[in-house]
Amino acid sequence: MKKADPLPALLRAFFYEWLVEQRNASVHTVRSYRDTWRLFLRFVAQRQHRTVAQLKWADLTGSEVGAFLQYTEGGRGDSIGTRNCRLAALRSFFGFVAGREPATAEQCAEVLRIPTKKAPLHAPSYLEPPEVEAILAQPDRSTVEGQRDHALLSFLYNTGARIQEALELCPNAIRWESPACVRLYGKGRKERLCPLWPETVSLLKALLKRQPRGDDERLFVNRYSAPLGASGVRFKLAHYVAAATKKVASLALKNVTPHSFRHATAVHLVAAGVDVTVIRSWLGHVSLDTTNHYAQANLETKRKALERVGVRSTAGRLPRWRRDRSVLEWLDSL
Repeated sequence: MKKADPLPALLRAFFYEWLVEQRNASVHTVRSYRDTWRLFLRFVAQRQHRTVAQLKWADLTGSEVGAFLQYTEGGRGDSIGTRNCRLAALRSFFGFVAGREPATAEQCAEVLRIPTKKAPLHAPSYLEPPEVEAILAQPDRSTVEGQRDHALLSFLYNTGARIQEALELCPNAIRWESPACVRLYGKGRKERLCPLWPETVSLLKALLKRQPRGDDERLFVNRYSAPLGASGVRFKLAHYVAAATKKVASLALKNVTPHSFRHATAVHLVAAGVDVTVIRSWLGHVSLDTTNHYAQANLETKRKALERVGVRSTAGRLPRWRRDRSVLEWLDSL
């Protein structure tokens, strides 16, 4: 009897035994790894002229992984960051297999040796206060959908929450009494508390009054009372940005996403003089280096610093080397 190929059993063990049971990975991590493997297996099957069900363990070589990573950037147009995330998901699997099946160590090592790609570090694109106001003014608050969108975007700007953190918000995570705050669960299941402005609390209360939800039910839902998805938010936001561009032309030069509100929150807190350690706690950053990235982005802060330097440099006398004739004569003699 022919021995069955180990690939299906290894994939099952990786997702159920390793990720879920042993690592206790979050549902977001599992879904991210799942999506990577869907793309990778379909890519290899197409190159091998087979169906995914016909693929074998021997087909998943380092060269196939390398070709897949090139395809993610060139064929799909993914960023270097997304490419590295795909590689991390594949590396995790091959590292798991190498420890479980020592006979596969050489094949696994080919993949594990593939390096992550260094990406250029761009200054974060953020929204200026007038741009935020223009976008928030677009939803039609006379409708349930418009009121929901206005409350959601205001919540994103207030808290600097990631879009998934906001969409998973339930009423029982909010402290309604003063001082109001909200409990958010970020990456790595890290919990943090964020203060809420009175205006944000009023918007959320009005939304719940118009569209009641249970304490443990998602606050932001669609017209069918199903949890709102990130893709739906991006679609609606693009519509509001297009309308706001007619009033604030600078929006046409920016790629505005739900994450742009998080950038705006960080930069505006820096501009207000809030300590970066407080901002790190506010946004849920692990490293202070990530928060410092926003401190370098605010042009207004840089302009004020330049003005302070400029005043000192122009108020004094000429530099000493220009006042000391002996120095000038010595230079002339060279």
